[in-house]
Amino acid sequence: MRRLAFVGLLLTLSACLQPTGTRSDPPGTEFDCCEGDILLLLDSSGSITTYEFSRLLGFLTDLLRPFLLGRGQVRVGMVLVGTEPQMEFSFDAYNSQNALQEALLRTQQLRGDTNTEAALLLAQRLLRRPPGHIYPPRVLLWLTDGVKPGNVDGPMAVLRQEGVSVLAVSTGQGNYQVLHGAVSPPTEAHLYFIDIDDIGIITEDLREAIIELIRVERLQVRDVTTHSALLQWRPVLVGGLGHYELRYSSDTEERRLTLQAEQSWTELTDLQPDTRYTAWLTPHTPLQRRNTLTTSFSTLTEVLSPVSVTVSESGVDRVHVSWTPLQPSRVLRYLVEFGPIPRGDVRAVTLTGRESSTLLTQLQPHTQYLITVTAVHSSGQQRAMSVRACTQEVLPGLVDLQLTPVGSDSVKVDWRGHSEAAGLRGYWVRWETGEHSSLSPPSSRYLPAQSLSTVLTHLSPATRVCVSPVYRTARGEGLCCTAHTLTGACELQISVFEGDLLHFPSFPLSFSVPELSVPSRGRNSLPQNPLFSAA
Repeated sequence: MRRLAFVGLLLTLSACLQPTGTRSDPPGTEFDCCEGDILLLLDSSGSITTYEFSRLLGFLTDLLRPFLLGRGQVRVGMVLVGTEPQMEFSFDAYNSQNALQEALLRTQQLRGDTNTEAALLLAQRLLRRPPGHIYPPRVLLWLTDGVKPGNVDGPMAVLRQEGVSVLAVSTGQGNYQVLHGAVSPPTEAHLYFIDIDDIGIITEDLREAIIELIRVERLQVRDVTTHSALLQWRPVLVGGLGHYELRYSSDTEERRLTLQAEQSWTELTDLQPDTRYTAWLTPHTPLQRRNTLTTSFSTLTEVLSPVSVTVSESGVDRVHVSWTPLQPSRVLRYLVEFGPIPRGDVRAVTLTGRESSTLLTQLQPHTQYLITVTAVHSSGQQRAMSVRACTQEVLPGLVDLQLTPVGSDSVKVDWRGHSEAAGLRGYWVRWETGEHSSLSPPSSRYLPAQSLSTVLTHLSPATRVCVSPVYRTARGEGLCCTAHTLTGACELQISVFEGDLLHFPSFPLSFSVPELSVPSRGRNSLPQNPLFSAA
């Protein structure tokens, strides 16, 4: 299921009052908490299979089952989308759950084209209310597979401007931008993407979202942060007449806002962290004054950067350090201090508040460092966090590599490494033919640190031999040589082992010059042997 992040309700369904009096519906299964009109806009076109249409009807029966129906409670109507959209039943058609459930389950699919635009025009007529009066909230629930919905932006905008809350459920590969633009805020509670076989998963969340819109007289708080909060209410001013007066205050300040009649939410900003606020929303209309809605909330305690510091890309003489969160509007600068443990010179780097990482260089190899990141905030506060990091140890490469033929298909391999290097465990010898393929994988041999030669037999005329030192933590830089056992020619190649891969340039050799020096990261030269000399 793809659904935008779930937003929890501040009041649970248990806060709803249980119905009283005698009803034909099962007792204890309905919510006596809401008042409003719900219009179902159900895709009934040919792009919906019979199976999908049946699943959608079953989903709607489960979704609506808990509501008390009738005037003063919840009214439900339905419009089917097809080539010629039609009203399946009006808001006043059913006043009991049993009757509504039966009507939903016997609904027949229209098929034909997905004429959503015409269906929305019909929905506008059903949901339109004369201006100058206060009406219960109205909700349009659009259920579609998202296939070619047509131009719905305009009709959906008209509905929202008239105070209708729009929710959408897509069971196919619907256009996210179209659906996102159609629904009312907050999108995370009003837009769902779900596979038809899993549609039951969203029943409770969608029902709670509808309840939030049609719950009687309630001012709701969402998305509270350290410096902001979102207030939402059901629209009660119809036709653009009147306005809202919003007042909110803490122990130290009070603010007032005038909001337009079509608004159903507003964001409060520049709040103080860890502070208790109370908000009052009063609807004003030329006809009458509505009851004031009120709610209270507390902003979150401010989280000062850095909260976490991470070390990555550790090398022999450098490490990369980064931190989160990035707060450029509140942090003036960062001070990064680092020094070896247990003692040594401490160095420092100063960075702007917009930077969240730096590369520390010129460090000592195989050394543990203490790194401290301090954020200097615009409020004057400072927050520091420290981590430990280790640079990698130096891994000296092979010094010399020499191949000496000892027969038509054998060579003796001699090498010289840094025997005094700390952590040396042994040597890795690998050889493969020039005609290497998946049918003849390369061969390899591991030898202890005291071994400086080996003999390879049963070689093809052109065999490539590579030797690299093996240390406690990784392989060091190796040398490669291609021996032509029949001609006595050799190609010397410098390489760096990366796992089982070798990356190197080639240096072809023949018989005329006594020595060839080959540049590399270490001190590497051609072995002195009468058999091999450089061209």
